[in-house]
Amino acid sequence: MCPLPLAAAAVAAPRAPLRLLNRGLAAAMSTARSLKSVDYEVFGRVQGVCFRMYTEDEARKIGVVGWVKNTSKGTVTGQVQGPEDKVNSMKSWLSKVGSPSSRIDRTNFSNEKTISKLEYSNFSIRY
Repeated sequence: MCPLPLAAAAVAAPRAPLRLLNRGLAAAMSTARSLKSVDYEVFGRVQGVCFRMYTEDEARKIGVVGWVKNTSKGTVTGQVQGPEDKVNSMKSWLSKVGSPSSRIDRTNFSNEKTISKLEYSNFSIRY
């Protein structure tokens, strides 16, 4: 069982209000500044250590949208979208921090591009 990050523990109840908040955030980000999208894959001890839950929590704190999921080869993959500075913050977190029990050996980023609008309204865990 993974301990909940502090922010997640405070909102572990219904997520509907967060979804509404994130839609507003997504709309605001779309008009603010240049938007970036990047795919990622994280290698190391990243499954069974709450990596996806902490990634979702960090993405929401930073203010980016996208998704995260486990792969069959023991890595974690996903996509991040948002203003360039926020995407860069998330890239740094995915490369160096992760969940408390994880060990990140390397993170590959690909398909980094400028986008005209966000493709997601929040950040979610995929299964």
